[in-house]
Amino acid sequence: MKSVTQEVLYRQALILYAEKHGVTKAAIRYKTNRQYIYRWMRRYDGTKASLQNRSRRPHHHPNQHTEEELQLIGNMRRRNPNAGLVVFWVKLRQRGYTRSITGLYRVLRRQGEMAVKPPNPKYVPKPYEQMQYPGQRVQIDVKFVPESCLVGEAKGKKFYQYTAIDEYSRFRYLEAFEEHSTYSSTEFLEHLIKAFPFKIECVQTDNGAEFTKRLLQQARPTPTMFEARLEHRGIKHKLIRPYTPRHNGKVERSHRKDNEYFYATHKFYSFNDFKKQLAVHSYKYNNFPMRPLGWLSPREFLHNFFVTLH
Repeated sequence: MKSVTQEVLYRQALILYAEKHGVTKAAIRYKTNRQYIYRWMRRYDGTKASLQNRSRRPHHHPNQHTEEELQLIGNMRRRNPNAGLVVFWVKLRQRGYTRSITGLYRVLRRQGEMAVKPPNPKYVPKPYEQMQYPGQRVQIDVKFVPESCLVGEAKGKKFYQYTAIDEYSRFRYLEAFEEHSTYSSTEFLEHLIKAFPFKIECVQTDNGAEFTKRLLQQARPTPTMFEARLEHRGIKHKLIRPYTPRHNGKVERSHRKDNEYFYATHKFYSFNDFKKQLAVHSYKYNNFPMRPLGWLSPREFLHNFFVTLH
């Protein structure tokens, strides 16, 4: 197919040849008809622009919007500047508008009257409460071990990683379990108290059934075994807002790091194998330097705290 420029040059050459040798000879040479040559000779004014194809777009359409309809759309848009296409179309139909939603869309686009979407209110996080000493608050959560990591004897089973992280020092305690329940949470708590080299004042968890009955359909939920043990130990229990895991951000971030540096590269052939590898991973974590701690490891950070304390 000839381009526009080639078409124009062809017509110009055809006209110049016809003016010099006649229309009949030009029609024979260029293998076209005389009417075609006469039509372009009438349009030709000496410029190539006059030989361009003119727009074939119709000047009007039998089903185009009437002036009354356009006025209705304009008035409604002024009163509803933020209404989306569907809502705006429904409002127009309630006032007698009969056009299709696609026809309305084309009119709005052509007239520049599409909805002006107001900006969403920006989320302003609550100022984070910095901990002042180890044990002031400890975040606890449970991580499901990915099925892709379980092979051999462990394939098809479910293992769980209980995690506790001290908000002040980032010191962590990890333990492997074959179930996540309030009994497992209570057992983990007892082991955690022995493992942490400082007293725990407050424990923060989500609203999972392994920690609390707060979200269960009960008129008067009774304390779980985990909550009862916390009370017996004199440890406060803080629950985060439901379905807001970012409020348990430190333990959630540590779980993401576990995915990247541990679960992505390790396989577990049995529960005992998982337990041993998790213990090694926990040791490496507590002895690895971190930027929030001034490039000290959690263990070094704790050591410096107790040294300056005494």
